[in-house]
Amino acid sequence: MRIDILSAVPELLSSPFSHSILKRAANKGLFEIYVHNIRDFSILPHKQIDDYQFGGGAGMVMMIEPILRCIEHLSSEREYDEIIFLTPDGELLNQSIANQLSMKGNLILVCGHYKGIDERLREHIITKEISIGNYVLSGGELPAAVLVDSIVRLIPGVLNDETSALSDSFQDDLLSAPVYTRPADYNGWKVPDVLLSGHKANIDIWRHEKAVERTLERRPELLKNKQN
Repeated sequence: MRIDILSAVPELLSSPFSHSILKRAANKGLFEIYVHNIRDFSILPHKQIDDYQFGGGAGMVMMIEPILRCIEHLSSEREYDEIIFLTPDGELLNQSIANQLSMKGNLILVCGHYKGIDERLREHIITKEISIGNYVLSGGELPAAVLVDSIVRLIPGVLNDETSALSDSFQDDLLSAPVYTRPADYNGWKVPDVLLSGHKANIDIWRHEKAVERTLERRPELLKNKQN
């Protein structure tokens, strides 16, 4: 998989992809990540990429030309499955979306900034819009990092134990069951006996029951979605 990110402040993305699982995945050749400075594609003085809104109003708008020039440059070299705009009014990111995108080959992520991007890009160029929550951030860089992490960890070979991702919260519209590690008894706080029994079938039943119980308690709407 290859992911290209278009950003007005690419420096914000240097750290998330330089450590831990994402760095190891890139080193293994399981995915490629490239961050492009939109200003490099501006033909205006001072590398300008934003301008005032037509009709007036507070906040600047990212211009069509620099973003489109970058997308066209990338698209001339390879075909992209999706061109994704990170925006608060996009489709809310969930595990199902991450699963679907993890099976794609090439993605472009466009990070908004200021008041957003010219609407004509959204109408004619962007193929998918994603939000990571019902709140507003200063730009799309942090949402892009979240999206990349949620996708890449699902690529076969990225995680040491490939079944780990399958038991994550939301994979089956359920939250994960509680987890424990050594010691089995710490100051009288004991691990449930079933987890020490070695009986896999009983452990699986316990985990499923606890996942349902936790979901009902904390995120009951997930169970309603599952029933619909």
